[in-house]
Amino acid sequence: IIMENAEKKVVKVRIFGQEYSIRATVNEAHIRECAALVDKKMAEIQRSAPSSLNASKIAILAAMNISDELMSAQRGEYSFKGEVESKIKSLVERIEEIV
Repeated sequence: IIMENAEKKVVKVRIFGQEYSIRATVNEAHIRECAALVDKKMAEIQRSAPSSLNASKIAILAAMNISDELMSAQRGEYSFKGEVESKIKSLVERIEEIV
């Protein structure tokens, strides 16, 4: 989201009851979607975790959950990509046999 040499704009978002000013080069809607996801994950953790967890620990758990979802999606994408490449290779071999 944050880039050094590009034109940045400031977007104000609210996460877990706190307002943050985010400097970013991407569009405002994207920043708001990211913030909403983090806020949602933190609220889910707060509802299911012991009341003794502070906001920092909740934020770390939310980051871990979001990272896990991202990595799982990436693994699935790579697996799908491998399947597609294998099928394409098989089709190319069939076409070459016919031609």
